[in-house]
Amino acid sequence: MPTISVDQKLLTSLLSRHGCRHDIADVDHRLPLLGTDIDRCDEEVLDIEIFPNRPDLLSAETLSLAMRGFLHNQPTLANESLESSGITLSVEPELATIRPIILGAVVRGLDMDDDDEMDDFIKQLMDHQEKLHFALGRGRRRASIGVHDLTTLKPPFTVKAVERSHSFIPLAMEHAMTIDEILASHPKGVDYAHLLDGMDKVPIIEDAEGAVLSFPPIINGVHTTVQSSTRDLFIDVTGWDRRACESCLMLVALQAKERGGSVQTIQIIDCEGKQEVLPNWTPVHHRVPARLITTILGRDLNDDELSNAMLRMGGAFTGRSPATSDEISPSKSMQYASEGEDMFGFDMPRWRFDLLHPVDIVEDIAIGHGYEDLGNDVPKAPMNAIPRADDNLRRRIRTSMQGMGFMQIQSLTLSNDEDQFNRMRWKPFNEITRITNPITLEHTMMRHFLLPGLLRLLASNRHHDLPQSVYELGTVVRDHKNMDRLAFLTAERVGGFASIRGRIQAFLRDIGAENVVIEPLPDNEGPWLAGRSAKILLDGEWVGCFGEIDPSVSQIFELLVPLNGAEFDVEALKSSITDPV
Repeated sequence: MPTISVDQKLLTSLLSRHGCRHDIADVDHRLPLLGTDIDRCDEEVLDIEIFPNRPDLLSAETLSLAMRGFLHNQPTLANESLESSGITLSVEPELATIRPIILGAVVRGLDMDDDDEMDDFIKQLMDHQEKLHFALGRGRRRASIGVHDLTTLKPPFTVKAVERSHSFIPLAMEHAMTIDEILASHPKGVDYAHLLDGMDKVPIIEDAEGAVLSFPPIINGVHTTVQSSTRDLFIDVTGWDRRACESCLMLVALQAKERGGSVQTIQIIDCEGKQEVLPNWTPVHHRVPARLITTILGRDLNDDELSNAMLRMGGAFTGRSPATSDEISPSKSMQYASEGEDMFGFDMPRWRFDLLHPVDIVEDIAIGHGYEDLGNDVPKAPMNAIPRADDNLRRRIRTSMQGMGFMQIQSLTLSNDEDQFNRMRWKPFNEITRITNPITLEHTMMRHFLLPGLLRLLASNRHHDLPQSVYELGTVVRDHKNMDRLAFLTAERVGGFASIRGRIQAFLRDIGAENVVIEPLPDNEGPWLAGRSAKILLDGEWVGCFGEIDPSVSQIFELLVPLNGAEFDVEALKSSITDPV
């Protein structure tokens, strides 16, 4: 989860501008209910993890905006009409196949006491920008943000497609570079060149004098750099996802607005020739069936309760009315309304990217109202069950592990290629189930092996005394199907191969394995130390492998003690061992 560190003095200042008292104890106690996890909250710093579904909380300024409603019951929904900047941004038709979504905004008159305060804000602005690139932009693929010193620019602006031989001076450089040179040697170009693979032409944004503001989604031009003296900003957002781009634009503009800036609109002529004025503060109207709220929350809420709940979540309850003919149409497969049913109306901020479905509004109602006052209920569905076919084997596995002093753990099914394969020296023999839109670089796929998770666990517990023995009886995903596996790992000062072999023999005896054959493993096959590992065959079929962990592998996980472990295929054990029951 993204983490932000907020200076408590800054938070106090931001809240006091709107007449809100900053109570640190109240923040520590109540703010986690909003969708956060507080790591540290004292007189100096608030360190807070933001849940992935709330990218609108990723800066001190936008967090303070949400806090005003949630903790102080102040309206935060922006219904104001914005003044026009008089600036036009024109997008050439060729951008339709290169980077079609181009949005922008202007912020004037940032309220900074001195250059030092502006320098701090610039750092926070850049940090917010990169977190939005990750959370909403998906590594700048869906959306990328550029922030510029408006006083260095000459409007109107034009977005055009240029050849890769086109040159300009990019940020952090002193001489002009061609597009190909930037993608090959500039740090940002190297990091994001893959976003422009296969494109003969690339997008750039120019001002009226032909100076390059930005080469999205890679780098800005050097002359537009935001500096200590900057007080007026031009913000551009480009990409492929309209909702992600609009949310990024509004959140960066809101961050500057909370620092005293005045947000102004620009006129955009898109690649299809359509004209639009942005940013648009108009809230998004949602309609939610009354029955859906009652069914999920377990009680009816009156209008005052709904109004107070949505006020705390930054929105507004607009009343109730019967379902319209469109809302009860059979073609509306995502609607839950029936003829004559009451529908509740809610206006929510346009920057709330996470509100995709009526159920999301119901969740906000529950958070705003408070989970402690939703009443009681009992399950309505039958709760009868039958044992799993492998229940006896799993019970014997757990009994054996616990008898040898192992502690059972349960780790995440999500992992990444680096942990699963590269660090462990395993190859992906099966198809990998990947996450389409991962929220972190550590969770990009469904795991194939359990041992990496155990190594991660021991690495997090290096400060505890030895020995440490853990096991996991869990699920992996191979060829897009769930499979059960068992892995265990021991960190101890003495032991070695004889110790792990003894544990394997005891384990196989406990689960009733017969016709056991143990054969050496080839060197460098998996994380095992050469000559100190083996595979296990039951009736000639492979069921698992074990051995000492190669120190070169354990050191990658920052573990400097001797390790030994094993990993088994539970499905293979089940097919090879007779169930005595």
